Amino acid sequence: MNHHPKIAHQALRSWWNAPSRLSAQDLVLPIFISEEKNCRENIESMPFVLRLGLAHLEEYLKPLVELGLRAVLLFGVMETPNAKDSVGSRADSAEGPVLGAIGLLRERFPGLLVMCDVCLCDYTDHGHCGILSDGGHIDKKKTLDRLADIAVSYATAGAHVVAPSDMMDNRISTIKAKLLEAGLDTVAIMSYSAKYSSALYGPFRDACKSSPSFGDRKCYQLPVGSTELGVLTTQRDIDEGADFIMVKPGLFYLDVVKEVKSRFKDYPLAAYQVSGEYVMIHDYAIKSSNYKNVVTESLVSLKRAGADILISYFTPQVLEWRADVALCGAPFHLPSLRV
Repeated sequence: MNHHPKIAHQALRSWWNAPSRLSAQDLVLPIFISEEKNCRENIESMPFVLRLGLAHLEEYLKPLVELGLRAVLLFGVMETPNAKDSVGSRADSAEGPVLGAIGLLRERFPGLLVMCDVCLCDYTDHGHCGILSDGGHIDKKKTLDRLADIAVSYATAGAHVVAPSDMMDNRISTIKAKLLEAGLDTVAIMSYSAKYSSALYGPFRDACKSSPSFGDRKCYQLPVGSTELGVLTTQRDIDEGADFIMVKPGLFYLDVVKEVKSRFKDYPLAAYQVSGEYVMIHDYAIKSSNYKNVVTESLVSLKRAGADILISYFTPQVLEWRADVALCGAPFHLPSLRV
């Protein structure tokens, strides 16, 4: 077992030593990278969240990095009708947005942890997370090979972490083998190990333009009522070589967060506060008397359940709030707001 990928970056090492309190180092910011270089547009279904082209990425991230942003998770967005095909060619091509974003971020923000989502749904013309057979079913072998090739491309471009979100069996071992074969043995794998077939992904699919053109994803994402399947798929991914694990969604699945953490104490656990959860919390919080406390409590609950890493669209707001905010017995330790 190769442990070096788990500690190859300062941010990764901090997750292995995650404190019980909520801090800036816990936060990961998901970013939607448009193939349109000059894109800077609001996502209608996700207030305060943007699609960004490469021309605006640095100016958007610079103040957040100065406030303590440690890690980002990149998602590509295909804007033009002919940008998608049956195998997701733009996922790792020079014409796609992710490779360029990795290079820019590594050059301009050398201390920032760059994580890349690895999946096909954003890039395929059918919107499913794998390559389909003639009968419309997932072709497992072709899918695994394609996902591993994408992961190697991202790692070669400079990604510190590849994060397969497809939920295919055996993708972690396939990706791990190809990374080692390519000499990329310090690149970590964060597995979406317990990803549920949730109704809470709608705004994300608007943001990434990744809704399936037919059917749904229930044959490879987990049924919403099962805790044990989340444990089993997490064990599968750990056995195959995952360095970090994840529960998605987060807030609606706090029982799964707690159970997975209790079973796998030795692995840093991410919880993804997904787009539907974000919108619900935002809509209430903005009508309440204290937006900050509502948002903070939602993140504290994930930490309390056992999450070490918080993937949240609230990251920019949290980073702007002053340090040493105490809520629910969990003190923040965030950088002071610059005046």
